[in-house]
Amino acid sequence: MLSRVADSIYWLNRYIERAENVARFIDVNLHLMLDLPVGMTEQWQPLVYTTGDLELFQNRYGKLNAENVIQFLTFDWDYPHSIISCLQRARENARSIREIISSEMWEEVNDFYLMVKEASSGKPLDALPKFFTQVRMSSHRFAGVMDATMTHNEGWHFGQVGRLLERADKTTRILDVKYFFLLPSAEWVGTPLDQIQWIALLKSASAYEMYRKCQHRITPSSVAEFLILNRQFPRSIHFCLWQAEQCLHEITSTPVGTWCNGAERSLGRLCAQLGYLTIDDIIQSGLHEFLDQMQSSINEVGNQIYATFLALDNC
Repeated sequence: MLSRVADSIYWLNRYIERAENVARFIDVNLHLMLDLPVGMTEQWQPLVYTTGDLELFQNRYGKLNAENVIQFLTFDWDYPHSIISCLQRARENARSIREIISSEMWEEVNDFYLMVKEASSGKPLDALPKFFTQVRMSSHRFAGVMDATMTHNEGWHFGQVGRLLERADKTTRILDVKYFFLLPSAEWVGTPLDQIQWIALLKSASAYEMYRKCQHRITPSSVAEFLILNRQFPRSIHFCLWQAEQCLHEITSTPVGTWCNGAERSLGRLCAQLGYLTIDDIIQSGLHEFLDQMQSSINEVGNQIYATFLALDNC
């Protein structure tokens, strides 16, 4: 497979996954506003912190409020990680490999982009929850159409790796930022507001219902354990990285447990580390420090994938 084709499929899936994650984060915050005391706006800060682009936001928008954050993360054409920018790039990647992907995949990406572009002309605040639901469902439809209509060959596996690494990265970021900005006052720990905030965190990762099926109480350590170490939940960091590792081995035909390039080595070491950790180990060493290192490690895996597969001569 040409490296340019692998690169386009990889980023097509990363951008669509990124758009869906952003839509979910904002939608959860919109619903959270209904349960918080009047005047509380602190819950919008973590969304911008999660992007790592707080300085850019402040230079362009100034005040951290719902209207500015939603515009920045959703409809800002000049911000490369906004929903509309991600879908524009996803569409361009899909256009460049139309002979490789199925026609149904192209139609889904194109319709997805046009839906968001139409919405960018202006939507009232009360119409946004329905819009963000449409964004999430469009992302799920694309993933389903890709699974059902594209041969599960090297290209499909590159797409899976892109989606899974993006998902793991966003779970890491939202847990890290939310964990430290969750409550405006330590005095509220254990109160109903505390529960509301932790529920919102789980919903930000589409994890609330699955968490409740295996845990009766919501505690910070059990939430962190579920989102980091759970081996069956599809948005946990461990699950995403383990699945990505399987896809890499399918691409290279290297037996699992061995490696033949930097990408497999980096990802294999990361999965092995997660496989032997407990939540007590993580908390003892510092949750923030662990998640910060995990983000760096996921970025390194992405760099190794680029160096190994995507930076080759496109001829």
